[in-house]
Amino acid sequence: MNTPQRPQGAYGAPPGQRYARPITWMPAPPPLPNCPPGLEYLSQVDQMIIHQQIELLEIIIGFETSNKYEVKNAWGQMVYSAFEDTDCCTRNCCGTLRPFTIKITDNVGQEVIELQRPLRCSSCLYPCCLQELEVHAPPGTPVGYIKQTWHPFLPKFTIQNELHQDVLKITGPCIVCSLCQDINFEVLSLDEQTAVGRISKHWSGFLKEAFTDTDNFGVQFPLDLDVRMKAVLLGACFLVDFMFFESAGGGRQRMGVWG
Repeated sequence: MNTPQRPQGAYGAPPGQRYARPITWMPAPPPLPNCPPGLEYLSQVDQMIIHQQIELLEIIIGFETSNKYEVKNAWGQMVYSAFEDTDCCTRNCCGTLRPFTIKITDNVGQEVIELQRPLRCSSCLYPCCLQELEVHAPPGTPVGYIKQTWHPFLPKFTIQNELHQDVLKITGPCIVCSLCQDINFEVLSLDEQTAVGRISKHWSGFLKEAFTDTDNFGVQFPLDLDVRMKAVLLGACFLVDFMFFESAGGGRQRMGVWG
């Protein structure tokens, strides 16, 4: 297996693009048997990094725009692009609780994963108000679900396959807030005794944390985990982001107070 080359700088770029950030895409792997198209990339990685792009309009006037993300491998190569598909009214009226569809595309713009979140309340006081996310790969074909599990103190989730069978658990910290360090959600076996991965919200610096809702995440999982479950864990990053970190400046949800 060839070692990926470090991306080249943009100093040879045409005028006006000299300081543009170079983008290097992960080489497309060959098709795999019994693998949804576009998920072949996931067979070669055991971690991904999700960068939310900064939206100047949100910073200047606080107007909520559609979120956009870059999904990269450990080498910094682009694996997918992702964007939120919601209308203006939904984003600004429903806030972090809004229902959404997130479309995840590959290097040629083909949609390979679709995330669907229904409108639900978010409160630890009412077991009936639990969040969930449905993962399709390709769009129209469910491959798994993330379902919030009621707990009075901890953010907990169950990862299910396309048959709604439990596969993994996710448990977050009691206080979903931290200064100058990452916040980790552990991916666990069904008996919650063995750690098999982790979803981490990376500390982005004081100014970005205080004045924007732009977040960076990392997700780790076993290399031999089924690519469908890897796609579902990727979807879990987006659900965790909206539930706990989407509000600029911290807000009540960052402090672990749901609802």
